[in-house]
Amino acid sequence: MNIQPKPSQPLILSGRDVTAVLGPTNTGKTHLAIERMVSHDTGIIGLPLRLLAREVYTRVCEKVGASKVALITGEEKIVPASARYSVCTVEAMPRETDAAFVAIDEVQLAGDLERGHIFTHRILHLRGRQETLLLGAATMHGILQRLLKGVSVVTRPRLSHLAYAGSKKLTRLPRRTAIVAFSADEVYAIAELIRRQQGGAAVVLGALSPRTRNAQVEIFQSGDVDYLVATDAIGMGLNLDLEHVAFAQNRKFDGYQYRNLTAAELGQIAGRAGRHLRDGTFGVTGQVDPFDEDLVKKIEGHDFDPVKVLQWRTADFDFASLDALKRSIETNAPVEELTRALPAVDAQALEHLSRDADIRTLATGRERVALLWEACALPDYRKIAPAQHADLIASIYMDLARHGHVDENYMAEQVRRADTTDGDIDTLSHRIAQIRTWTFVSNRPGWLADQLHWQEKTREIEDRLSDALHERLTKRFVDRRTSVLMRRLRENTMPEAEISPTGTVLVEGHHVGELQGFRFTADQSAGGEDAKAVRTAAQKALAAEFEARAERFAACANGDLALGSDGVLRWIGAPIGTLVAGDEALKPRLVLLADEQLTGPARDKVAARAERFVNFQIESLLKPLVDLKNAEQLTGIARGIAFQLVEHFGLINRRDIAEEMKSLDQEGRAALRRLGVRFGAYHVFVPALIKPAPAGLVTLLWALKSDGKDKPGFGDVVHALASGRTSVVIDPAFDKTFYKLAGYRNLGRRAVRVDILERLADLIRPATNWKPGLGQRPDGAYDGHAFMVTPPMMSILGATADDMEEILKGLGYRAEPKPAAEVKAKLDALDNAAREAAAAKLAAEEAARAAQAAEAHAVATDTVVEATIEGS
Repeated sequence: MNIQPKPSQPLILSGRDVTAVLGPTNTGKTHLAIERMVSHDTGIIGLPLRLLAREVYTRVCEKVGASKVALITGEEKIVPASARYSVCTVEAMPRETDAAFVAIDEVQLAGDLERGHIFTHRILHLRGRQETLLLGAATMHGILQRLLKGVSVVTRPRLSHLAYAGSKKLTRLPRRTAIVAFSADEVYAIAELIRRQQGGAAVVLGALSPRTRNAQVEIFQSGDVDYLVATDAIGMGLNLDLEHVAFAQNRKFDGYQYRNLTAAELGQIAGRAGRHLRDGTFGVTGQVDPFDEDLVKKIEGHDFDPVKVLQWRTADFDFASLDALKRSIETNAPVEELTRALPAVDAQALEHLSRDADIRTLATGRERVALLWEACALPDYRKIAPAQHADLIASIYMDLARHGHVDENYMAEQVRRADTTDGDIDTLSHRIAQIRTWTFVSNRPGWLADQLHWQEKTREIEDRLSDALHERLTKRFVDRRTSVLMRRLRENTMPEAEISPTGTVLVEGHHVGELQGFRFTADQSAGGEDAKAVRTAAQKALAAEFEARAERFAACANGDLALGSDGVLRWIGAPIGTLVAGDEALKPRLVLLADEQLTGPARDKVAARAERFVNFQIESLLKPLVDLKNAEQLTGIARGIAFQLVEHFGLINRRDIAEEMKSLDQEGRAALRRLGVRFGAYHVFVPALIKPAPAGLVTLLWALKSDGKDKPGFGDVVHALASGRTSVVIDPAFDKTFYKLAGYRNLGRRAVRVDILERLADLIRPATNWKPGLGQRPDGAYDGHAFMVTPPMMSILGATADDMEEILKGLGYRAEPKPAAEVKAKLDALDNAAREAAAAKLAAEEAARAAQAAEAHAVATDTVVEATIEGS
């Protein structure tokens, strides 16, 4: 229909059979349109979003059957041969129709700077033969009456009450809340916070594919999560089970500038709270200032400033030439209620392409210019620079103009690039935008040689990418475990718990932590409400497990228990308790490592079994010390020496008790020897304690008593003993006490095991030139016991000559230098004596073997003689 009224006069358009159904959200307008459409034999309904079109398509199919319903969008066409009803996006609606019924939803979008001119065109020119419905906000009342002569306006009240709830922290928002922001980064940041605090959130952005948005909406609708973080995409007719809408931002970029949302826009979004007869609330959160009283009153009363002007662009394009087309696009609006729209994406692309010499050469004649304008209609799904988008359109147009269709090799390469589900959220979103471009191309009539193949191919890829994006979003922003636990706790039902042999705790199939012994450690990834849910669920589910474990532990064998060098008692690897200092070194206290849930008789059983094992370890590994401590048969000097041995954990330097040793009688010595004490040349000690296990326990008990567990060297020296080292180089960073506790004596730069030092004494004694009347001097050194250090002496110590000098000085000997010739002669004499001894030993062994052989021969001869006599 070609309308050319005078500029200041209203458009004279027939309003017969045109009804405007206006009102706020939740008034049942879309439901009415569906009911009215299926009451006619044919009909078309136009919706603002592909997502909403999909939802309405499903509802109409349920009413009349899928064979009678078509879905037509820029990227998708489902057109059964017997289709009588069409569900479209507004952009995909035909310019003319023979359908009995037409409905256009959200007509207030005719004022939108980006898409408004398309809505305006459909409002003014698209009519059903019998009935036309215009659905939208009450703000359109006046302007529709001015533009459409005789239009019937019906206003519908909201079915439920909408109330302002003020400002709330993100972490204190009620269940079934939508949090609204206007950038992907902000949406993702809020969703991440909600996941940590509340278990998860669904995410809805306009940039998501419809399939992904549907899947995200479904996890909210199903109750898997209680929060939805979204842009204003939820304001366009999405039916959500919302009770509250919270604005985390109230400014947006509208394609041209950043601006505050109008009261009507805020009301459109806030109105999504409350369904049917259930009331809803709205408010602010985050950094948004509370709404002023006037704004609240407008939103609650749905009282917004009327729309005064609609965006308009001519539909009467002149395809005579490129310049003629551009001039026609710039035609001014015919009346005051309409304003010429700003250049849309298609007009911007045309402007760029008109400056390209190759395009101008091709775009001659009406058909070629019309084809170029059709190519410019390609939506900018990728949101790239206008020049880049124009380059893509140029490639498509040149193929169409030269070959009649888009080059399929080029198409295949572009589709191949998008055909992978690897990558993160942003990567997948970018690929979906790419494939949507080629889905649009595949749905343009005549653009491809094998159109059906590419429609199926691009749809399959978009679906796969959408599913992958939904999976990534859910994995990042939804903690399934916490959402399940929170639901169970709200329902006050006992979660089902499973504990693996390794201690992994699963509640409702979700990992919630680890149970080691009698202590539960919640999953460290949980925080806020998440952690609270995990702890509560675990406490309920594990109550019976503690009782059962206590019984098993009380009856376990000693082989299932181990006391580590760190003082921790473990049961089949799990920590049960730790030792701390007691009143006496040999009687440490045991502190249970158990949660508060282990109480009463069960806790007493565990404590008793643990203490019994610790006492057994001390009494068995350190039996000589325990016996010395309890040896009532000892008296006098012997009892005093026993007391010192217990105090020094079984090792005393002999010179430190020289006076006591002089006074100790033979009976006392014998009594101490029977208790495992050895009197060596340099030490009085208990050899049984110089083994890795007893030495480790001794070291631990000393460390507990002396706060020495954190001192350097704790445990390391015992490891040296366990490796069989007879001497080790002293580490200056270690506490020297640890060497003594492990049975070593510090001598110079080396620490030597005391039993090895006593073997050294056994080698020194026969090598000394002892003279009567000479002995140990008051300073501890020895007179008259001269000897030469031999290789066997160094060998048993694993020491060098320099080490030997330091070791012997530490034992009280003095070094006396001798001339080299005398040393050589002595060494030669020792070597000769050793060789003679070896030769004598060898001769003795050979004589013994010869005697054995002769004896064996004689026996054999006697046997033969006896056998002969017997035989004769």
